[in-house]
Amino acid sequence: MMRSAPLHAGPSATADTILSARGVTRRFGDTLAVNRVSLELNRGEFVTLLGPSGCGKTTLMRMIAGFETTNEGRIEIEGQDVTALPPYRRPLGMMFQSLALFPHMSVFDNVAFGLRVRRQTQAEIRRQVEEGLALVGLSAYVDRSVHQLSGGQRQRVALARALVVRPSVLCLDEPFSALDLKLRRQMQQEVKALQRQLGITFLFVTHDQEEALSMSDRIAVMNGGHIEQIGPAREVYDRPRTAFVAQFVGDTNFVPAEVRGGRLVLPGFGPDRAAPAGAPDRTGVALSVRPEAIRLSPGAAGPLTGRIAATTYFGSTVRYEIAVLDRVLLASGACLPGQGPAFGDGDPVSIDWPDGSGVIVDTSEGADNSGEP
Repeated sequence: MMRSAPLHAGPSATADTILSARGVTRRFGDTLAVNRVSLELNRGEFVTLLGPSGCGKTTLMRMIAGFETTNEGRIEIEGQDVTALPPYRRPLGMMFQSLALFPHMSVFDNVAFGLRVRRQTQAEIRRQVEEGLALVGLSAYVDRSVHQLSGGQRQRVALARALVVRPSVLCLDEPFSALDLKLRRQMQQEVKALQRQLGITFLFVTHDQEEALSMSDRIAVMNGGHIEQIGPAREVYDRPRTAFVAQFVGDTNFVPAEVRGGRLVLPGFGPDRAAPAGAPDRTGVALSVRPEAIRLSPGAAGPLTGRIAATTYFGSTVRYEIAVLDRVLLASGACLPGQGPAFGDGDPVSIDWPDGSGVIVDTSEGADNSGEP
């Protein structure tokens, strides 16, 4: 378990900008990997770049860290233009997905590597390595070989190595992807607690929506080389601005809709509802409703009915797939201890959701509106 050490007290979290990327672009031949992205990180924030494989999130991080050059744009850290600087001259730490530990080196030498590149004195290197290993709870492993460590211990060595260089920003590129579920969740909790303790700005890359939601102060959802939405985790989940964000960040249902005269018309999906205040008349849109907002009642007595097509039991929760008209809606709910799912496959159900629980999104740009899970 990680514990306190005086490695880096760090600045307190304030609203001032510590990192700024402005209009950064990266091309690989004819492929536009990152398309004029602008991003600002505040001091002490935990910001996550979230998106599917190939969306540009890792390339954007590597440009910020100096491992990829920018074709266009400017990157500043602490007000200094670092766009053309190599990685070792940027006030950044980097924790790679592969960890990039040196198997022929001891734990001490792995953690000391960045300090030696920066030409620290031997006394300073020993002091900072000892502090870094104490911070991640590995003081007793200083002379061990890397191959003698467990997966979680190797994660901590890589984290200590990134932290001992005293970075203004720490970049973490999917560092937990190789861990089993239990260890991954433990490391998520420990890393978030450590970030809060030190007050360092973290830039984190993942394609795991649950990981992003549980760890982040803000999430930047990327798609096709650009940022679709950036904001607090709850805002991105509860108020997605695009169909892609609604669909990628968690599960959702797209119910075909139109806005007419302040009313939300849902053809075939129940009575009209009040549209959000000020919503203009629109067609070709959908109401995005999260599965946990869907309410199910036994029988087929309501205005919108369906039949349970599949039930997936997760212990504390259950997920239902409901055949409705030409699509499948998703619903989820809690399972009380000692009780199984309230509905079984084939059961008829009535379907509803509270007013205000959905978000209107444009589905004209390729979002999957079938409702298929």
